[in-house]
Amino acid sequence: MLLAIIAIGLLLQGALGFSESPSREFDFSKHNVPLEHILSGGPSKDGIPAILNPAFVSASDAGFLDVQDRVLGVVEGDEAKAYPIKILNWHEIVNDRLGGKPVLVTYCPLCGSGIGFDPVVNGRLLTFGVSGLLYQSDMVMYDHQTESLWSQISMEAIAGSMTGTKLHHLFLEHTTWSEWQQRYPGTLVLSTKTGHHRDYDRDPYLGYAQRADLMVPLKQPDSRFHSKEWVLGLEVEGSFKAYPFSELEKVDSPLLDHIHGQPVRIHYQARAHSVSVTDQEGTPLPSVMAFWFAWSIFHPEMDVFIVEE
Repeated sequence: MLLAIIAIGLLLQGALGFSESPSREFDFSKHNVPLEHILSGGPSKDGIPAILNPAFVSASDAGFLDVQDRVLGVVEGDEAKAYPIKILNWHEIVNDRLGGKPVLVTYCPLCGSGIGFDPVVNGRLLTFGVSGLLYQSDMVMYDHQTESLWSQISMEAIAGSMTGTKLHHLFLEHTTWSEWQQRYPGTLVLSTKTGHHRDYDRDPYLGYAQRADLMVPLKQPDSRFHSKEWVLGLEVEGSFKAYPFSELEKVDSPLLDHIHGQPVRIHYQARAHSVSVTDQEGTPLPSVMAFWFAWSIFHPEMDVFIVEE
């Protein structure tokens, strides 16, 4: 079994071709992170093709999804959409519109992080592609308009003319298809007709989420939890906190907590293995579901929710 796990890891690493040389396809003359931390993931610029013109099907026509398949769900007004992880594993970025507004849906398979953004920056609509680069093992996007590089989890441009510019984080849920469809039976679903030939029933990262090792080793990872432990990552006015699922399982849901003096309610669903956040009035708050190593490496000074024994 151990040899099989190692073999899978080597195959994935070889297929993705991680190296220590950042791409020369981008301008690194302006940056706000150490360049030696920006690594090539193997695929070249757009080697992982972002979806620019997404097509959708109704829930009743989404027979390619099993009940326990994971989706990223977004709602705007009366419109709901689900973006299956089995598709995002191969594309990572969907440039879309929801409720008449532009939306950017992103997913990093190496960090397990699904994050939604408003792609309108300083009054300008940006569209995004996959750079083929990694920063702290997390995907690095680039915008087609300025070709600046953007870190998904830090939610800002890290190189190029827009360095330091922040993206506005949108509320998004990472849950099972059955749970999402039950709450939003009229949801649309991202179609497998993406314009690209991929086997969406095959997981190119099979087994990765269960292993402790990382595709791209990190210096001094936080070892308090398993590297791939699912956590809820939350930011309130510059204060960061992590809620490991193994700790949330010990308390009743919703959990009332305070961050930066602001009360928040953490809604953990053990059956769907998902979590969301609202304020005291029930208004959804943007958060991130990700692997422990990913959230902790970006926010080393964060607080961590731990149940006192």
